[in-house]
Amino acid sequence: MIQIKLIRDYLRLLRPRQWTKNLAIFAAITFSGQLLNHIIFQKVIFGFFIFCALSSAIYIINDIFDIKKDKLHPFKKFRPLPHADVSVISAGVLAFLLGIFSLIGSFFIAPAFFVITFAYLMLQLSYTTVFKHLMILDILALAGGYILRVYAGEVVSGFHISVWLLLTTISLSLFLVIGKRKSELTLLSSFTNIQVAATRKTLSHYSENLLDVYASIFATSTFISYALFTFLENPKGPPLSGDLFPLSLPINIQKKWLMITIIPVVYGLMRYLQDIYEKHEGESPERVIFSDKQLLTALIIWVVLVIAIIYS
Repeated sequence: MIQIKLIRDYLRLLRPRQWTKNLAIFAAITFSGQLLNHIIFQKVIFGFFIFCALSSAIYIINDIFDIKKDKLHPFKKFRPLPHADVSVISAGVLAFLLGIFSLIGSFFIAPAFFVITFAYLMLQLSYTTVFKHLMILDILALAGGYILRVYAGEVVSGFHISVWLLLTTISLSLFLVIGKRKSELTLLSSFTNIQVAATRKTLSHYSENLLDVYASIFATSTFISYALFTFLENPKGPPLSGDLFPLSLPINIQKKWLMITIIPVVYGLMRYLQDIYEKHEGESPERVIFSDKQLLTALIIWVVLVIAIIYS
């Protein structure tokens, strides 16, 4: 039983649920119509696991730096390090090994991928040590991590995404991070300003009204950027034909099928905002997605529609 608990504690330390963020690496190969190219797909899969290992290493390092502050947090105090389920030395060794494996593995995929991986590592370490304590820069640094994941997918696959999809990624990243800050502030609403600053310094500088404006800006820009992407992007899969896409349709209409995917995107944005403002969730985006069945359903529908339209 003790060994099982120890394994579970180490798994919690790695935060495998956070690995879902690394699925952004598949954006380039998916929207380029090359998802079924098994040679490129294998490289992207390898890149995905490298980013999973690297992100886990960064989470461990972050937990080591924040161990004292996490002990004051209502939820984070139950994490393996602040709860003393795993020793700091063991966690540090594990983070070092994961980081080395990630950097070496990324170099064998491609030197350019190594550069992106190293940049991601430096950005996250800078966030942990510096940017986390600076207002606005903390949001931009976290959002930069999402964007680098998409660029990593471009480097691994060798395919580029539309500039509008890149703008969508930037807007969505900022929206998710701002939602995270909003939920954290709501969660600590019963704390005094001194207690909030002790838990996370930058939170004491954000007001709810300011975060509301930020969330509104980037929710809107996410919708507009994605709508323009679906309108301007031509699916790069096989020619649209057959019973599902009749040949009698004008070619300019056939090229706009991606606009159908705007529906689940709009619903997902509205549902996520509801989770933030009414359910006071959002501190962990992946937890919200997996706990909200309607939001998860919208995400699945979006994925199915995208793959069906591009690859049917």
